[in-house]
Amino acid sequence: MGAEDDAELQKIMQKKMFEMQRGDVKMETHQGSITVSDADFQRVIASSTPTIVDFWAEWCGPCRVMHPIFERLAGKYAGKMAFARMNVDENPKAPSGLGIFSIPTFVIFRDGKVIDSVVGAVGEAGLEKAIKKHVS
Repeated sequence: MGAEDDAELQKIMQKKMFEMQRGDVKMETHQGSITVSDADFQRVIASSTPTIVDFWAEWCGPCRVMHPIFERLAGKYAGKMAFARMNVDENPKAPSGLGIFSIPTFVIFRDGKVIDSVVGAVGEAGLEKAIKKHVS
């Protein structure tokens, strides 16, 4: 990847940021997290690396507030924790199996087991506090 590619990437990122600020981009746009579905949920959480899953919905105001925070933390803790997002409207099986009825809910898994969770728009400090407990 050369300097020309970097410049093009910067242009794309600036355009997307402008679109996001205008509201033209759906929340599925991620910088550091992956999108998980009911079909691949078990595979994603089975890792020995801690994995945090953001359970959210498009219509959820607090979810929109937490989205950029989640992505920022995904970049900050890349390689130490995996970050995934699941739209609960499109994927009801996993959230209902976990008893998730409020969103946003952030659940941390290791080896397929729940090791921690945070419910609500807790801000960056609240979410990072939970993350720090499970990364080295």
